[in-house]
Amino acid sequence: MKLSASEDDLGSDIHVPADIDWHMLDKSKFFFLGAALFSGVSAGLYPAMVLKTRQQVSSTQISCFKMSFSIMRCEGLRGFYRGFGTTLMGTIPARALYMGALEVTKTSVGSSTVRLGFSDTTATAIASAAAGLSSAMAAQLVWTPIDVVSQRLMVQAPNASPCRYKNGLDAFRKILFADGFKGLYRGFGISMLTYAPSNAVWWASYSVANKLIYGGLGWSDNIRRSESKATAVAVQGLSAAMASGVSALITTPLDTIKTRLQVLDKEENGVRKPLTMLQTVRNLVKESGLAACYRGLGPRWASMSLSATTMITTYELLKRLSTKNQES
Repeated sequence: MKLSASEDDLGSDIHVPADIDWHMLDKSKFFFLGAALFSGVSAGLYPAMVLKTRQQVSSTQISCFKMSFSIMRCEGLRGFYRGFGTTLMGTIPARALYMGALEVTKTSVGSSTVRLGFSDTTATAIASAAAGLSSAMAAQLVWTPIDVVSQRLMVQAPNASPCRYKNGLDAFRKILFADGFKGLYRGFGISMLTYAPSNAVWWASYSVANKLIYGGLGWSDNIRRSESKATAVAVQGLSAAMASGVSALITTPLDTIKTRLQVLDKEENGVRKPLTMLQTVRNLVKESGLAACYRGLGPRWASMSLSATTMITTYELLKRLSTKNQES
């Protein structure tokens, strides 16, 4: 998305306002502040994730409004934060891997694409897509086990007797005991197929949308460098929302299949066994046809848009806060 200022020597200027690259960052401050800022973002957006997950595993179509009302009536506000503690524990290492891979890949690939003579927009899109792909793959090493545990807590009936999982640690222990290490990585393959392309599409779409908005405003590079912070945030937020819409439409079916693989089981002779991907797809199609693959699209789109808009503005703020002092 952003390449270093040294690329001006190559005759290419593909900057978004106030470029800050990997080598300009105080790494300890970057990761520490990133963990704090993104934990706050996760807390604000978590209820939408609970709604999305429950819609995806439901055998019937239930609207967001009915689902929200049911959770609030039966479980109270706490119901919207089931599994949040587990998610928060995973957010810190996962975000560290994500941001590190994102910045390193974006800088290295961006420099290479400029040297190969690609146009500004194409070079930006390629660098952003590659960065999104590598960062998602790195983060999934941590995020998949957290996803498996937190999603099971999300959909667990509040008054189930006996309670299947008492908390995140109990769920982790029982899954490990019942299915072994592979149980914690259930759906890892399709998680990669979901989040890696989703991130690549998002970052590429974001960079192109950013360029198009500035181009539509008719702003030159000099004007963009001197623009106000409020204008930069507005453009970043709009670009993020547009990119989220594209990404959500393309990847929601994979996300629905992934969620069901990680949460639902089948019973054979009283023994719980994980579903295969083919069985999961067949069950979905049998329930409501291909439309079932888009269950949870509304909350997912809303969550992705809000998350992306908040994330990109927080991310840019984080990079500004983490920039090394010029004197050093």
